[in-house]
Amino acid sequence: MAIMPYLYQIAHHPMHILQPKHSKLNEKEAEELLSKLNVSKSQLPKILLSDTAMLDGCKIGDIIKIERKDAETDKVLAYYRVVV
Repeated sequence: MAIMPYLYQIAHHPMHILQPKHSKLNEKEAEELLSKLNVSKSQLPKILLSDTAMLDGCKIGDIIKIERKDAETDKVLAYYRVVV
């Protein structure tokens, strides 16, 4: 049946081509970011653990870096979220 390979692809490749790159910061990177921005984790914007863009292995309290390409300047901009 033709539908089965399609369902397998959806289940095992959830990232959409238009979805910006998501990466989890390690402890050292997270500490450096919080120090640089002079904020605590609770002051960062939130992202739900159940969000479809979340990476495997993420847990509550992790900091996620989201990289989006600015259409006007072609620069990659980084946004940070804490998993709740």
